[in-house]
Amino acid sequence: MGADTRFYSSAGPISLGAIRGLLGLSGAEDDGRLFAGVAPLHLAECDDVAFMEGRKNLTALKATKAGAVLVEEVFAEHVPHGCVALVVTAPQASFIRIAARFHPPAQPKPGIHPTAVISSDAIIGPSCEIGAFVYVGPGAEIGAQCILEHHSSIGAGCKLGAYGRIHAHACMEYCIAGEHVVLHPGARIGNEGFGFITMPQGQHVTMPQLGRVIIGDGAEIGAGTCIDRGAGGDTVIGPGVRIDNLVQIGHNVTIGRGAVIVAQVGISGSTSIGDYVVLAGQAGIAGHLNIGAKARVGAQAGVMNDIPAGTDVLGSPAWPLKDAMRAFAHLRRLATTKRNEKAG
Repeated sequence: MGADTRFYSSAGPISLGAIRGLLGLSGAEDDGRLFAGVAPLHLAECDDVAFMEGRKNLTALKATKAGAVLVEEVFAEHVPHGCVALVVTAPQASFIRIAARFHPPAQPKPGIHPTAVISSDAIIGPSCEIGAFVYVGPGAEIGAQCILEHHSSIGAGCKLGAYGRIHAHACMEYCIAGEHVVLHPGARIGNEGFGFITMPQGQHVTMPQLGRVIIGDGAEIGAGTCIDRGAGGDTVIGPGVRIDNLVQIGHNVTIGRGAVIVAQVGISGSTSIGDYVVLAGQAGIAGHLNIGAKARVGAQAGVMNDIPAGTDVLGSPAWPLKDAMRAFAHLRRLATTKRNEKAG
């Protein structure tokens, strides 16, 4: 079963010859066979293209009803009779290309909905789609072919580069964003940072938050994620960064190129995250730290100290991965010993 066409536009049917051509494969006698879409191995039907990668999926490959499967050469002999084996070196990457051919990304439908509120001095690039109840503030600039979905908001002076997509109810304030930037529903960019001092009498006084958020080309920000603007200087999200849903990024954080931040991560203010760092789900990062390039932080880890480049850490407080695993193993042995002693 492929994608529901009520929600996803389809360019199908597509011939097997066209699919082979897209993959750089040689043609065959069955090139005229037509396919309707793509689907997972266990849901695919005879007019669907699926993919298989990794030995753990071998059982599903043998049982699939797909009409064609993208597969590595080593597994091609296990493709069921009647299913076409499309032998490629990276099946999942090839599947992404094929899926995008069947279901191309949404393109803007140029026009401004009559309920949108666009400031008179805002600049709207050519071929933009501006949805219902969108707000674009004074002096804002929207690049060419952007899509602003219903109830989204672009604040005064903000800039969104070409080909951006702002999903429903997402908002951008105090922000300069590059091209191909995506904000998923409900993302909040440019909030006031959590910066204050506590006076001797006990009251909290907010520090001025006078910076911006800078978002690099191709970055994607997940649903419900909040990114605070800088207090002094900027909060910076590097090119190609992928941020999952429900992430909190404090003021003056810098995140390097291509980093991956998984759901429910919290990053405290003024921390530097290097290029291609991975922060797994629910990790917490203290403020004013440096996480080196290509470091990886395990799920629910609590990071309280700098992490050198290329280091994997786990646990709370976070330790180097090997040390953490040895400690967990020791605790398990100790618990087993104590339990046996008590039973005896």
